Amino acid sequence: MSNYQILHDNLKELKLTQMSIKLDNYLDQINDGKISVIDALYELTSKEIEVKNFNATNAMVKVAGFPHQKELKDFDFEFQPKINKQQFLDFESLRFLETNSNILLIGNSGVGKSHLATSIGIAAAKKRISTYFIKCHDLIEQLRKAHLENKLENRIKHFAKYRLLIIDEIGYLPIGEQEAKMFFQLIDRRYEKKSTIVTSNISLSDWTDIFTDNMLASAILDRLVHHSSIVNILGSSYRTAEALSKVGQKED
Repeated sequence: MSNYQILHDNLKELKLTQMSIKLDNYLDQINDGKISVIDALYELTSKEIEVKNFNATNAMVKVAGFPHQKELKDFDFEFQPKINKQQFLDFESLRFLETNSNILLIGNSGVGKSHLATSIGIAAAKKRISTYFIKCHDLIEQLRKAHLENKLENRIKHFAKYRLLIIDEIGYLPIGEQEAKMFFQLIDRRYEKKSTIVTSNISLSDWTDIFTDNMLASAILDRLVHHSSIVNILGSSYRTAEALSKVGQKED
């Protein structure tokens, strides 16, 4: 077997796919005197790194559990003119992560809370920051199941490890006392160590309606609100507007 063949096999063994694919083209350029060996190696390794970074970024986004791939550039700020676009561009810069701050998005159903939370999460995942998105109901169910299986500590550790955790739709279903205690343990574990984004259709003053234990509700809220940006989103529902638009089209 020639050294050339061995070189190709070595590149495949090392999973340097791009270098293996582009090797012949660069060898031809070297032989023709169009490029130096150093420059050829520089370009080959740069292309390999570029592809590996691209794949790693896509993997981070994929495992984050986002419900869709909607980014901030896809958000219709003209439909929701009361939202401060500049504030969300700042969130997208991920500056809040440096101080382990939280973001609370409060507003009626359909105003774009989940889209905005997801867009910030995608920005973080693309920077290869550990990020996870989960509906509040699913989170509570996972904690409840772990508790019954005597695995609660492991499950709390799992959710506590993410540098950015997005908990979507707090308030759509009530949370019992036992579940609230488990939820508190998670929030307390992350407090001032990691950042959490929360979306809710219930104003903060009414969170005692979500958690049946008022003291737990206050303790949870206290840890989420401290070092946080609270955004009250006032506006119309995208889904309602879309539905009415379709009705209007049918009538026409």
